[in-house]
Amino acid sequence: MTDVPIRDDMIRLGQFLKLAGVIETGGEAKLRIADGDVTVNGEVELRRGRQLHRGDTVVIDTHRLRVV
Repeated sequence: MTDVPIRDDMIRLGQFLKLAGVIETGGEAKLRIADGDVTVNGEVELRRGRQLHRGDTVVIDTHRLRVV
């Protein structure tokens, strides 16, 4: 599990994936999320604008990320 710090109280899923460095662009985030490749707290998430808060976990490919 990799901890990824955020500045504010929340961050949107697409922004978080870019911040964590697991995707390159917002377009790539949109496609990967729409394809069902991303889970948030163990459930497939299809909304790029999903708000993440500290303690949430995100999985994409082999990357396990925690919002801190």
